[in-house]
Amino acid sequence: MRYLEVRKPRIEIIPMIDIMLFLLVFFVMIALKMIPSSGLIGHLPSSASREALPPTKVLIEIHAGGALLVDQKPMNIQGLRAVLRQVASPKTVVTIAGESTSSLQELAEVMDACRQSGITQIGLATRNVQ
Repeated sequence: MRYLEVRKPRIEIIPMIDIMLFLLVFFVMIALKMIPSSGLIGHLPSSASREALPPTKVLIEIHAGGALLVDQKPMNIQGLRAVLRQVASPKTVVTIAGESTSSLQELAEVMDACRQSGITQIGLATRNVQ
């Protein structure tokens, strides 16, 4: 007699949750790939003897024509010296990123400003030689 009874249909919720989570992860991954990464497009010089640097406290970018960006803020060399004096300590790490077209004189001025502020840990950002 039990075999002839009509059973009430049952909706399985666990597989539905699994599918919904899979779809959520899939769409999040696709959405993240569609968002452009923030940053500036530049052409770093290349070096065969590069090595990883510790986390940067101050990032100085030198662009063609002598334009300076200190932590994404436009600045001149006098403003750079003032900022470096404020953050200078023995553990302050400065990374200098410059376009391959920027001049060596601009790099020397930035490095002089770092040294005059008492900063000794200076790194140059490069890309890998291909």
